Amino acid sequence: MKHEWKKQEKEIYGVKTKPCAIDIPVLNYIILSGSGNPNDKIFSDKVAVLFSIAYKIKMAYKALAEKSSEITDYSVYPLEGIWSMDSEKEYLVKEELQYRIMIRQPDFITGEMFENAREAVRNWKCNPYLTDVSFETICDGKCIQVLHKGSFDDEPASFEIMDAYCMEHGYRRMGKEHREIYLNHANRTETSNLKTILRYKVTDMEN
Repeated sequence: MKHEWKKQEKEIYGVKTKPCAIDIPVLNYIILSGSGNPNDKIFSDKVAVLFSIAYKIKMAYKALAEKSSEITDYSVYPLEGIWSMDSEKEYLVKEELQYRIMIRQPDFITGEMFENAREAVRNWKCNPYLTDVSFETICDGKCIQVLHKGSFDDEPASFEIMDAYCMEHGYRRMGKEHREIYLNHANRTETSNLKTILRYKVTDMEN
């Protein structure tokens, strides 16, 4: 059986344009950190190395999976990013952004599988960020999420809707960082058709 996140994990990825609360469990990721404008080449180079490793992990797993295994293949997960800005400015300065970009890995993928895939990529592809990629587990816990459609620059309007939902349902946002999950490729999709899941951590108002 092939595991397809679009079909089998709709609670996490089948998000609607109306905000909702969700508990995100512990999940595995391959991760790269950085700072600066996401439109710069350095960002696209980091995205490229993440996907190179992600697909190498997938192909290695598929080659070794026994036919009797419950899952013999899986779809590579989408790119995600956790974003924040150090300054207290009320407006966005892309050059001051801090980010951790990542690609989720299935629960059955191990750190050893990641290391083997990274070494395999190193043997045929030169990328200065290969050694900076890490395999980590993250638990976001209670979150608010919504599907944003259109330009990334229009995201503040969706965050306002999320903030209003929090106030109405007794939640308080934790910190200033937020997560973005890119459901389609920005360079291959019309801006008006872009779909991005926006998510941030919350706690109950009384906490």
